Amino acid sequence: MKPSDETGIEILDERFARYILGNAPIEKLADGFRWIEGLVWIGDWNALLFQDLPRDRTMCWSEAAGLNVWRMPSGNANGQARDREGRVIFCSNRERAVGRVEHDGRVTILADRFEGKRLNSPNDVVVKSDGTIWFTDPVYGISNDYEGTRQTSETTPAVYRLEPETRALTCVTDAFDGPNGLAFSPDESRLYIAETGDQTRSDPVQVLRVCDVSPDGSSLGEPRDFFKVSPGYTDGMAIDEDGNIWSSAGDGVQCISPDGECLGKLRLPAPVSNLCFGGSPHFNRLFIGVSHALYAVFLDRRGARWP
Repeated sequence: MKPSDETGIEILDERFARYILGNAPIEKLADGFRWIEGLVWIGDWNALLFQDLPRDRTMCWSEAAGLNVWRMPSGNANGQARDREGRVIFCSNRERAVGRVEHDGRVTILADRFEGKRLNSPNDVVVKSDGTIWFTDPVYGISNDYEGTRQTSETTPAVYRLEPETRALTCVTDAFDGPNGLAFSPDESRLYIAETGDQTRSDPVQVLRVCDVSPDGSSLGEPRDFFKVSPGYTDGMAIDEDGNIWSSAGDGVQCISPDGECLGKLRLPAPVSNLCFGGSPHFNRLFIGVSHALYAVFLDRRGARWP
């Protein structure tokens, strides 16, 4: 596939040049979606799952079979991850819950309330190497009827840690107006959390923040500002093996070093919503949800895996 004239690569730091393969263009894989979210690579299928969120369906793309619907209705599912047993963990806007798709296709709801109150609309989710499930819970999915169902919020936006066996749910931070995408550093000593703010305000706080993870992996230190993406803001993100953060942005994807420096950009024709590493066997293909289209590019760097 030929890259669009609106795609390109911008090198801001010489370190970024070694991540780029000169003969690997940015490719458009599919389009016609209303809004893409929740990209996750399924290595044993050699396939990518992602959400066509407003259409209430989870899509599956593979090099061999192309594009298919995997699950519909999806509960206006948003973020997705895999647990240590290979099951898909998902956030549901409409159900205001975090769920799991079992190997036989049944859906198990893992969490939908905290201290007796309904969650808002779980947005993004990651699974730590110890099996715990961490997710953000802003109000975006209950603020309108396009990506969920307009409903009343019962609790403050927060980030949670879930023990999947006991279903014990802990609020690890509520110091965000609108917690969105999240990702652990490769050694899991840091948790990056996108603050996309209170969308009812004319000037919402929008910044990528980072928290130190406690030595026992159960709690977080105070959030601190890490990087301000411009134009646009950090929504979803993916981490490579060097600890770089590949962040969504208004002009495409921005690659941010662990020290908070922007190394370079993947220019794309529309704002990016979410992204993930995948590709078998090397995990070196970056899949990108570009608003209404799916793109990908091979890189000379692999995505981070569990320690």
